[in-house]
Amino acid sequence: MRQVRERCVWSQRITHRDLVPYLIEESHEVIDAVEAGDRAELREELGDLLWQVLFHSAVAAQDVDDPFDIDEVARGLTEKMVRRHPHVFGDAVATTPEEVLVHWNAAKAAEKRERRSVLDGVPAGMPALARAQKVLGRAAKVVDPSSVVERAAGETNRIASESALGDALLALVAQARENGWDAERALRDRLRRLEDEVRAAEAGRAPDGDQ
Repeated sequence: MRQVRERCVWSQRITHRDLVPYLIEESHEVIDAVEAGDRAELREELGDLLWQVLFHSAVAAQDVDDPFDIDEVARGLTEKMVRRHPHVFGDAVATTPEEVLVHWNAAKAAEKRERRSVLDGVPAGMPALARAQKVLGRAAKVVDPSSVVERAAGETNRIASESALGDALLALVAQARENGWDAERALRDRLRRLEDEVRAAEAGRAPDGDQ
């Protein structure tokens, strides 16, 4: 990576922002390989994704104001994983996956004390459907999400399987297309209204460090 950065004229000019589309593409190619069950493809795509991490780290190492390199990235990750696995590296006990999550969430809350909303940390750039699932999960800590789901779902409450959910989502997208609507934008707009509801509910209570 260092040689590529130093000797490739294209790579020399690349910035973090320039790399974002490639990071997104490589991430989705890993997902495709996983869902296809293609082991050889997965091995290759994981390598391509790792290259993106190395590339970002090489760019970061040349930052004038706040440089860091791949060793610092790896060291920070190692320290975080040790903190979040006290049942592995410390004296804590976890005999079930649920107990593991308790330790993980407690360590994460201690690391993120500056957060004042359960919605803090949810990436704005996530695909709308994935972001909707994430926001609903966070919102359940503050408001009752069932009312949101009931208002939005209507007859789709009868969906009984993930496959049927896929059919319903595809049907909704088709309906949006027929009406000239933007399905992603519609969900983003609805998510913003839900986020406003969550933050309004949070404003009625003192923020704590468990978020």
